[in-house]
Amino acid sequence: MNIAVLVSGGVDSSVALRLLQEQGHTVTAFYLKIWLEDELSFLGTCPWQEDLAYVEAVCKQANVPLEVISLQKEYWDQVVASTIAEVKAGRTPNPDILCNQRIKFGAFYTAIDARFEAVATGHYARIEKVNEQAVLHTTPDLIKDQTYFLSHLTQAQLARALFPLGDLTKEQVRQEAQRFDLANKNRKDSQGICFLGKLKFSDFIKYHVGEKSGDLVEYETGKKVGTHRGYWFYTIGQRQGLGLAGGPWYVVAKSSEENKVVISRNYYTQEKSRDTFRVSACNWINGVPDEAVLQRLRVKLRHGPECNDAIVTPDGNGFQVRLTQRDQGIAAGQYTAFYKGTQCLGSGVIE
Repeated sequence: MNIAVLVSGGVDSSVALRLLQEQGHTVTAFYLKIWLEDELSFLGTCPWQEDLAYVEAVCKQANVPLEVISLQKEYWDQVVASTIAEVKAGRTPNPDILCNQRIKFGAFYTAIDARFEAVATGHYARIEKVNEQAVLHTTPDLIKDQTYFLSHLTQAQLARALFPLGDLTKEQVRQEAQRFDLANKNRKDSQGICFLGKLKFSDFIKYHVGEKSGDLVEYETGKKVGTHRGYWFYTIGQRQGLGLAGGPWYVVAKSSEENKVVISRNYYTQEKSRDTFRVSACNWINGVPDEAVLQRLRVKLRHGPECNDAIVTPDGNGFQVRLTQRDQGIAAGQYTAFYKGTQCLGSGVIE
């Protein structure tokens, strides 16, 4: 096939590129220019130049053509602006899920030539074709598995996607990088939000939203026990950065109207049980499952290997989710991904 491969400068996408080339496909590498150079210059140096240098070295070694596509405006309009709005509303956004849905498998699809039959990335996920439908599955490496970040892709988006690393663990990918003698074979994995690189999310939020002093209130007594610099810097379940002695303290609630953050030292007590929530804006990759399946789903509330058993019930234009175990990190604005065995069925936004 004629395949467009999204490369980032990291080991994963570089190995994906070389594996497809080795399999005999015609590949063209694409680097997405989404860095917010002007916006972030005050914070320090964004690592895009280093990333692109690695991409160029990998492509030169493999004799693969490389194109740089600017999607800065699309990224700002469809990902960053939405992230800032969610933070201001007191919610906890997930820019990486939006980036996959709206940019890598959205705006990029529109930007490239129709001659490319598929778009490949270095994501850890598997796609199987069943009755001409794309079915999204987890990978053997459950720690690295990235189906959570891909759970809001539509059937049409997944139908054109390829994930060459789907059957590999991270250790195996590292071994492949050594075999290909890639320029970035020993490069560490990147962490953090895609458009910020090594920059702190809190600094980015401070620049766009600012600071506003408010009360830290103890859940059990209702008493003020300290001050904070803005509710938008905190998320449910957070324990770091509260700056109070006698802890650990946890964030259990927050109010955007009152600019108030509610905290507790007894976060896991029964009266703070969190096992039920509502989701909306649901994306079901292969259609809404029948009732019997909804009664026996597994859900992820965040990226990682941890899954919870759940009962999911239709509720108007959304769904009620009841976990069989408590989870202390249910945060409005975050995504819940739904699973049946290894199959990722889709996701919804926590209300």
